[in-house]
Amino acid sequence: MSKIMTLASQSFRGIAVVALSVALVGCIGIDIDTQFIQDEEIHAAINDQSADRYPEIDPLYISDEVKQFIDSYIQPRDGEETRVDKLQDLLYGENFLHIQYSSEQTHTAMEAFYARKGNCLGVMNLYIAMARYVGLDANFQTVDVQPSWDRRGNLLVLSQHINASGRISARRTYVVDFTPEISLQQLTSDIVSDGVARSLYFNNLGVEQLIEANYEEALIYFKNALFLNDESSIAWNNIGSTYNRLGNSEYAEYAYRMAFSIDDNNATAINNLAKYYRRAGNPQLAGEYEEAIERFNNRNPYYHFALGSVAFDEGDFDEARKSFRRAVRLKEEEPDFYYALAGTYLRLGNESEAKRYTDTAARILALYDNVYRPSNNKVKIIDSSSILRDSSSSISIFPPGTRRWRN
Repeated sequence: MSKIMTLASQSFRGIAVVALSVALVGCIGIDIDTQFIQDEEIHAAINDQSADRYPEIDPLYISDEVKQFIDSYIQPRDGEETRVDKLQDLLYGENFLHIQYSSEQTHTAMEAFYARKGNCLGVMNLYIAMARYVGLDANFQTVDVQPSWDRRGNLLVLSQHINASGRISARRTYVVDFTPEISLQQLTSDIVSDGVARSLYFNNLGVEQLIEANYEEALIYFKNALFLNDESSIAWNNIGSTYNRLGNSEYAEYAYRMAFSIDDNNATAINNLAKYYRRAGNPQLAGEYEEAIERFNNRNPYYHFALGSVAFDEGDFDEARKSFRRAVRLKEEEPDFYYALAGTYLRLGNESEAKRYTDTAARILALYDNVYRPSNNKVKIIDSSSILRDSSSSISIFPPGTRRWRN
C-alpha cells in the first residue's frame, strides 16, 4: 500500500477502534457539529509559509541517464499501448529495474530509480516521469481501498493508496499500480494534480520524521505539505498530531478541528479530538465525539468487516458470521465480504453455504472485470464501452431463486 500517511495515537487494544473508524464509506460523513470557527491568528501561525521551502526537490525529475535507459528500449515508432507495456517491462521486469515494494520510505523518481524499491507514491513518481518523457498521458490517481494501518511505537500510521492513470484514446485508458496486495477495492478513483501529489510527498517525509521522534523536522515537512495544498485534511491532522507531541495543545486542537472541517469523513481527526478532550479532562465533550464515531462506524460496512475479522481471529465464528453479514447488507458488491463469509461457514462446518458465498464473490469479480482492480501485471487497459454497471440486467450477485440471508 502506498504511504499517504495519517497519524493517530492509541494503545494497542485501541488499534482496531481507530482503524475501523477511518475505513472509507463514500459520502456518509460523520454526524457531529464541531461548531468550528477559523481563528485567523492561529491559522496564520500554523500555515505560515509564503513559499515552497524545498524548490530544489522535484519528485518527478529524471536525469539524462534515465532518459537514455528509456530510449534504449522504447522506440519513437512504438504505439501508445506498446509504450505502456514497455514501461512496465522497464520498471518491473527482471531484466531491467525489477523494482520491489518497500513501505519504509517515500522516494523521488531518481531515488526510486537507484534504490530499485519504494512505496507506491515513490514508484509512481518514477513511472509518471518516465511515461511523460515518452509522450504518454500520465497522472496521479488516488484510489479508495480499505486503509492499512501499521503500528510504529506509539503511533498508528494509516496508509492509503495512489497509482497512475492515463488516456490512450477517447475510450481507452490505462491504470498502473504497484502494491503487493490491495484488499477491499472500492472501484473508485480520483485524478489529482502534480501539486497535490507533491504535497503528499512532503506529508510522507513528515511522517517518517515523526516516527523517529524528530518532531520539529516533521512539522517543517507537514507545513510545506500544507503550503502546497492548504485544503489537505491529511496534512492538518498530522500537524495536529505533531503539535500534540510538542505540547502545544491549542494548536493541536485547532489543527484537528481544521482537518475535520475540510473533510467530514476524516474520522481519524475526530478520533484524535476525542482522545485529546479526554486527556484534557473534558469527558462530556470526548463522549460526544466518541458517540459520533460509533454512529459513523455502525453505517460503515468496513467497520463490521473488521469486527468480523477480529472475531474470526479469536475463534468466535458465530459472531464473525453476524458481522460479515452486516457488512454485506451495507455494501453488497464487495467480494472480500463474501470470501470472509465463505471462510467462516467452512469453520462452522457448513460447506454448502461456504460454496454459495465463494460463488457469489466470483460473480462480483466477473461483474467488475473491466473496472480497475490491481493485477499481477501491474497494468490494465480499460475500455469504457465494455464496463458493466450495477444495473446490468445480465448480472445477479446472488444466484436466482436463492434466499439472500441465511443463518
